[in-house]
Amino acid sequence: MVSGGRAPYSDHMSVLRTLLCAFFFAATAVTPLHADAPAQDFEKVIEGQISAFARDDGRAAFAFASPDIQQQFGTAERFMEMVRAGFQPVYRPRSFSFEAPIRIDGAPAQPVRIIDRDGRGVIALYRMQRQEDGSWRIAGVTLHPIAERGI
Repeated sequence: MVSGGRAPYSDHMSVLRTLLCAFFFAATAVTPLHADAPAQDFEKVIEGQISAFARDDGRAAFAFASPDIQQQFGTAERFMEMVRAGFQPVYRPRSFSFEAPIRIDGAPAQPVRIIDRDGRGVIALYRMQRQEDGSWRIAGVTLHPIAERGI
């Protein structure tokens, strides 16, 4: 867990969160990654981007995006505008922690449990893309609200 410690939640919320995640994952072809999956690599990239967001360093944050995302937005400034407008939990999380990496429709993804500034919980699913040099970049993020609340 990063910045803020573990967010408390009741057993009831834990069950509800599990059911909501199970419903989402049942609707999508999701499988776990093997034990040799690059979870630490994923975490390093995601933490790097979140850290860049915290510093409002658009260039650094944009550098963690895949070439397709970079081409789509063209500039770090446009990318940051999109993040500020639609991805506040990722842009300014109160706390976050990593779940086990998974595959979604065959592509590697890293679920990240986030408590936003207002105390609301989300699961951010980061689609990861391996680059020709073997490094990883973020190929997209989707946010999925959960019942968990932070203090």
